[in-house]
Amino acid sequence: MFTSKTLLCSDLPDVRVGIGRGTTNGNVERSVLAMESHDIVIYDDPYELAGDLASGKIDAAVRGDISSSVLLPILKSKIGLKSLERAVFMEPLGEKMFILAPVGIDEGWTERQKHDLAVRSVALAKRVGMGSKIAIMSGGRCEDVGRCKVVDKSIESARNLAKKLCDEGYDAYHSQILIENAVKEADIIIAPEGITGNIIFRSLHFIGGVKALGAPVINTDKVFIDTSRAKTDYRDSLALAMMLTEE
Repeated sequence: MFTSKTLLCSDLPDVRVGIGRGTTNGNVERSVLAMESHDIVIYDDPYELAGDLASGKIDAAVRGDISSSVLLPILKSKIGLKSLERAVFMEPLGEKMFILAPVGIDEGWTERQKHDLAVRSVALAKRVGMGSKIAIMSGGRCEDVGRCKVVDKSIESARNLAKKLCDEGYDAYHSQILIENAVKEADIIIAPEGITGNIIFRSLHFIGGVKALGAPVINTDKVFIDTSRAKTDYRDSLALAMMLTEE
């Protein structure tokens, strides 16, 4: 089973990884020092970090604690993306890892976007040896149809997406609003849209203490792991970046 512990104990590839430093709290430096046997470069300049990733000077990059509002627009420009699609690896204590998407508030607002996130998340899960069961969430239970037009539309959309994915050969189902079941049953959870996904992430991580390894950008061949500035130990994010460089 893929866990943060097995990840850190893995035979990681010999690659060069960059990590951003945007504060003086020392968390980035301590994380790099703890992985001194690996080739990791600390960047204070977001333009240099994004540029070196785009040019191939480094094999992968981790945001570290550089401000997302500073680094992510630069990254989009350097690697030629109009938008970033991210999926976060989350690990509840004593439970299996799962991937959650969308987690950006501007992501996953159409069925097509959520379909793309689901398919790319399956590929991501397979690269690290996880399962690929997909839970498509909606804004209510099936029995809630008729109570609210917005909820009705959310349920209909989730049903349609789950059916489409199943027709394409994916193991997908409509998990309704039942996040408490989805985290146990599925390997990949697709939230109704990005605001809900971001709230789920923040509730689980910042309040519930669920470990977040980081959120790879999945609509590019470049390996970039988005991380929270509240994270105090980036070793698992760095190891995940290294693992994802392998084909």
